Amino acid sequence: MDPIVKPFIPRFRPATSALCLALAVLAAPVSAGMPTTSATALNARLHDGYQIGAGDKLRITVFDEPTLTNDYIVNEGGAVAFPLIDDVMANRLTTEQLARTIADKLKNGGYVLTPKVAVEITQHRPFYILGEVTKPGEYPYRGELTLSQAVATAGGYTARANTRTVKLQRQSATEPVRVKLDSPLKIAPGDTIIIQEAFF
Repeated sequence: MDPIVKPFIPRFRPATSALCLALAVLAAPVSAGMPTTSATALNARLHDGYQIGAGDKLRITVFDEPTLTNDYIVNEGGAVAFPLIDDVMANRLTTEQLARTIADKLKNGGYVLTPKVAVEITQHRPFYILGEVTKPGEYPYRGELTLSQAVATAGGYTARANTRTVKLQRQSATEPVRVKLDSPLKIAPGDTIIIQEAFF
């Protein structure tokens, strides 16, 4: 009797889910119906305030409560596991909004009478750059990052790269957009940048 051969089922770690999503975005065909915007317009939206996302590392301070003050990481579900009040949803909140949410939960739960909370981002989530660059992949986000700096981090453009437009998937958006590079494009933490091939 032939032995039973079990099919191989690959297992993916949660930490790689963002990169898998990025690869899926890259593999998707360029559609004529894809939304198009300009770098100038996209840059203006970043002034609405930085939104926390999965992978961000935070320093949460509860004044006069040293046992609650600590470093925390936003998990894959976009939440922070916080003492006493369990998971607090942080995804797409600003640091000020998250601080108010934690303070309200501590007060309403009767844990701290007059909580004063501050939230600081100590390390942003990484960005991804794929396609026509020398070293595509995941890179740490540092400071104010532009597209040119992101490309340089990935070893520069290939000879086939389209340098006039770029495909961008912002973590807070539901779909990618095609961006016309009319000005230096600002990159946000969690962005997936796809440098496509130029067609001459």
